[in-house]
Amino acid sequence: HVQLVESGGGSVQAGGSLNLSCAATVNSNNLNCMGWFRQAPGKEREGVAAIYSAGGSTYYDDSVKGRFTVTQGNDKMTMYLQMDSLKPEDTAMYCCAAAPAYICKRPYPFNDGDFYFWGQGTQVTVS
Repeated sequence: HVQLVESGGGSVQAGGSLNLSCAATVNSNNLNCMGWFRQAPGKEREGVAAIYSAGGSTYYDDSVKGRFTVTQGNDKMTMYLQMDSLKPEDTAMYCCAAAPAYICKRPYPFNDGDFYFWGQGTQVTVS
């Protein structure tokens, strides 16, 4: 059974940076598409970034393009989200999730119903 564990959240001033990590406990074909989602209080969960393991293709929501960078570790079991130029509107609970490869082949891979495994989340607060 795959478990995902996030770390790296915290509080930062606007313009600052944070680097989130997501580690899978076991390997699985369902880790071939991994994504970061966030949910702010009173708002729906939204996809932020995703990465396709096989080719390294990345996807970003327009709200974070140019500021966030998603990468994956060599073992393909760890994913990172480097967040720069943070804004107060980036404040949210950030969760990582994993899905089969075909999800990342879609033009828009951020349908959270397609992701099989989810972490508990890590809080990011930007003031």
